[in-house]
Amino acid sequence: MNIAVLETGVPPDPLIDEFGTYPDMFADLFGSGYEIETFDVQSGEWPHGAAHGAYLITGSPAGVYDPLPWIGPLMEFIRSNRDAKMIGVCFGHQAMAQALGGEVVKSPKGWAAGLNRYDVLRPQAWTNGEREVAIPASHQDQVVVQPPGTSVVAASDFTPFAALAWDDRPAISFQFHPEFSPAYARALIEKRYERVNTPDAALASLDAPNDNQRVAAWMRRFLEA
Repeated sequence: MNIAVLETGVPPDPLIDEFGTYPDMFADLFGSGYEIETFDVQSGEWPHGAAHGAYLITGSPAGVYDPLPWIGPLMEFIRSNRDAKMIGVCFGHQAMAQALGGEVVKSPKGWAAGLNRYDVLRPQAWTNGEREVAIPASHQDQVVVQPPGTSVVAASDFTPFAALAWDDRPAISFQFHPEFSPAYARALIEKRYERVNTPDAALASLDAPNDNQRVAAWMRRFLEA
């Protein structure tokens, strides 16, 4: 399958030199059988035509409410795509929610970081019977109003709309980061140490086993169904 990755941000310097770009991380997560084509939407690059089986919107340091020239076109791209499969991660999750009737704000709760645990509330055809998943997270913005026509697939007390599935289009989204290795998540916390809630606890949490590959399997099943 050919996946168009809409790259909405890059890892901060110097982490990109060690860990690669977000499209690189997703290519590693998906494994063989997927062709990744990257579009730098911040520079005005957009996929055209029907050459891609799916779209994936990455994380970004931007907020969906920021007055950036590429945010509006991204929202319109999301709204206009009703047929091809779409996955959003972190900022991508927020952008899909905002574009399709939800609301995103900079949360007064502060930053979620480290390994976060989420209850699986509404199992889907692409999940695999899990009741809970533990996945790295790194965000302050949050979806605070659920988009109409969605199911909340996973949630936590801190992040009540952590994973969404749309009923009227082939689209799913996640606030957490299955593409983040523990090493990258740790390096990101260290870089943002002064901003993160309880940074030492967040760093220690990454020593526990994660469910990145379980969520990667969710995404592959969704794409292949």
